[in-house]
Amino acid sequence: MKNKEIEEMEIVISKFLMMGVLLSAAIILIGFIMLVVTGNSGYSGNSFPTSPIKILQGAVELKAYGIILTGLLILIATPVLRVGVSIIVFIKEKDYLYVKITSLVFIILIISFVLGKVE
Repeated sequence: MKNKEIEEMEIVISKFLMMGVLLSAAIILIGFIMLVVTGNSGYSGNSFPTSPIKILQGAVELKAYGIILTGLLILIATPVLRVGVSIIVFIKEKDYLYVKITSLVFIILIISFVLGKVE
């Protein structure tokens, strides 16, 4: 892969990261405004969603706290997806040492999400 192609991919990836952060911030802001205006999180008592499925269901149901947490999920997912894209870039560069290292990092990230579940 040529240096120019690598630079172009890096620009695309950096724009992806910026878009992910901006999208996340916009969603969190919308949820926060809803929370302030209504004074209601959308959930009764001290019950809040803890799984990604429940969080997304809350966002679909337009619950303020569910929307805020959806924004946070997007914020967390953005750099993780960047690691996934890096694997593809390193494969195209035929830099197999970095493919292995980045793949290991990606696997560790995924395992941490699965094992780090809050109950």
